[in-house]
Amino acid sequence: MTDTAPERRALADRLEKAGVLTTPKWRAAVEAVPRELFLRPGVFLPEEGGRWRPVTARGVDPAEWVEIAYRDQSLTTQLDGSVTADQVSDLVTGSPTSSSTTPVTVVDMIESLEVEDGHHVLEIGTGTGYSSALMCHRLGEDNVTTVEVDLAVADRADTALEAAGFETWTVAGDGLLGHPRRAPYDRVIATCAVRRIPFTWIRQTKPGGIVLATVGGSWHYGTGLAKVTVGEDGTAEGRIIGRSSFMQARSQASLPVSGDLSARTAYADSERDAKVPPTLLEEWMPAFLAQLAAPGAQFVRAATPEGAQLLYVFDPERESFAQFTADGERWTVRQGGPVALWDRIEQALSAWRTAGSPGITAVRLRITDSSHTYWIEDDPSLCWQHQLT
Repeated sequence: MTDTAPERRALADRLEKAGVLTTPKWRAAVEAVPRELFLRPGVFLPEEGGRWRPVTARGVDPAEWVEIAYRDQSLTTQLDGSVTADQVSDLVTGSPTSSSTTPVTVVDMIESLEVEDGHHVLEIGTGTGYSSALMCHRLGEDNVTTVEVDLAVADRADTALEAAGFETWTVAGDGLLGHPRRAPYDRVIATCAVRRIPFTWIRQTKPGGIVLATVGGSWHYGTGLAKVTVGEDGTAEGRIIGRSSFMQARSQASLPVSGDLSARTAYADSERDAKVPPTLLEEWMPAFLAQLAAPGAQFVRAATPEGAQLLYVFDPERESFAQFTADGERWTVRQGGPVALWDRIEQALSAWRTAGSPGITAVRLRITDSSHTYWIEDDPSLCWQHQLT
């Protein structure tokens, strides 16, 4: 086995220089845990045309495998819910469903968790097991419980953890249910994105404990890292501490809008000039606000056969849509269905602009057993309550 101690030290140096690795005990974990063990049997590297090139630990030179393992990037380890790199030999297409998140994101999150010696941590979304191993090294394996909904992914993570010298409470099942035992945790961390933080996670966290999770809708961007503290009354409150992007938890994932989009938007209830250009939704903070204003909505890009740009917002659950067409800098919006999606989103974006376009860290969050409430302080027009049904 290739000794990767120099690569681990170099990774720690880069993370420290980036400002995300700030404590000696987490640095010791980064230097101790070999990332390459958590990438087996292999990874998919992106190629042109939306295709993926499979690379396996046994199929490449050891030096190349180490170089790949310590890149400062996320590495896809599964496509379409089942395909791994050892199962194919040529370029393939598919959607990533499991990955080893870039180390800068992993370490930034676990540093933000503010763990202390003796803390018990629940991790939702084991994935490759790399972040689990870092926490096992920092806290001791008896203090880490990790949950993975995909049985095959859980098995590979267990194998990697054992190879790294750790045994931890690994639970294969619905990650939104948490660990079956009722003992409270000091910290809960989710390495997947959720539309809402399940109240089960709040219930399983001690008063004063922290829950850290990426929240947002079904978009691959425009999501935020929520950090909330559980109160004595069992509710939780905190704020969005920064941008964050993870694959969706499978039990909360939305199916992408597909099929004949012209048929989906054939019957509109209204048509007017858009007061705010829909291209604003291509920016992170406006996208986050849009998902607060219209939870369940999806932003879809398309083009006519002639190459003209078409933009849509769909909410399949509410059978509603907004369709946009451009005429120079002017945009027309057609809306249909029981929910006027663009009215809601446009109102939020207009109020946000009037408030000076605050950043995502200005957003606060309160969670109860019946609702999620988001707001930006000192502006009652920037407040959204999502009832839990």
